[in-house]
Amino acid sequence: MFKNNNVEQAIDARDALAKGIYAYLFEWLIQRINISLAKDHGTKEAVSNEHTSIIGVLDIFGFETFDWNSFEQLCINYCNEKLQFHFNNHIFQLEQTEYKSEGIDVSQITFVDNQPCLDLFELKGTGIFATLEEERQVPKG
Repeated sequence: MFKNNNVEQAIDARDALAKGIYAYLFEWLIQRINISLAKDHGTKEAVSNEHTSIIGVLDIFGFETFDWNSFEQLCINYCNEKLQFHFNNHIFQLEQTEYKSEGIDVSQITFVDNQPCLDLFELKGTGIFATLEEERQVPKG
């Protein structure tokens, strides 16, 4: 089936296709992770019912648990993690370093570094985004 589209319609169709592909890949990846987690707990349903192993992302607005996560939610959570990282870096690390260089005695403020969470998304070759990109380029590869 062929349909003639103007440029705007073609761009919308392309964007919808890309969104659909990434949503499908996200769902596939989460399903594979849940199956892997279920190996230690019997079934995938047991993992969900027992809440023994879950996948969640803590963002700057708190922890959210959804029965169903979308690719859009993953991107929102990722952006929130990046924002939290920049906030932590500026407020905690850079400011304390500046105070020390000026001879101001400030007690160290401890905070949770979310770099490991960002690495989960960003690592080349093994991060979530790299895995999705590889699956996009070489399906079932």
